Amino acid sequence: QVQLVESGGGLVQAGASLTLSCLASGRSFSNYAMAWFRQAPGRERDLVAGSSWTGSSIVTDSVKGRFTISRDNAKNTVYLQMKSLQPEDTAVYYCAARLRTFGYSWFSTSWYDYWGQGTQVTVSS
Repeated sequence: QVQLVESGGGLVQAGASLTLSCLASGRSFSNYAMAWFRQAPGRERDLVAGSSWTGSSIVTDSVKGRFTISRDNAKNTVYLQMKSLQPEDTAVYYCAARLRTFGYSWFSTSWYDYWGQGTQVTVSS
C-alpha cells in the first residue's frame, strides 16, 4: 500500500510561482510512474505532467513552458514547479502513482494505482 500526501498549494496572484510536493510512503518509489493531475470545479480530472520510472517525463501542452515535474527518489517525493500562474490554473491538484508496467496510459485516471487527497491551488487575477 502506498500513501501519497500533497503539499504546497495556496492562494497566489496571477504571475506568481508555486511548487507542489507529493510525498509517497512505502518502498520502491523509483519503480513508480508519478503524475500530477488537476481538477477544476465542474470539470474532469486532467493530466498535467508525469514522471516515469525511467526518468523521462511528459508535460501537457496546456502548461508546457510554465510547469516542470521532477522527482527525488531518495526522498520519495515528486514535485511540480509552477511558474507564471494564471487564473485558469485554479484547481485541486492531485498526485498519482502507478507501479512499473509495460507501456503507459498517462492520461487515463484508471491507469493509476494510488491517489493523494489533493491540494488546492487558487490563482487570483
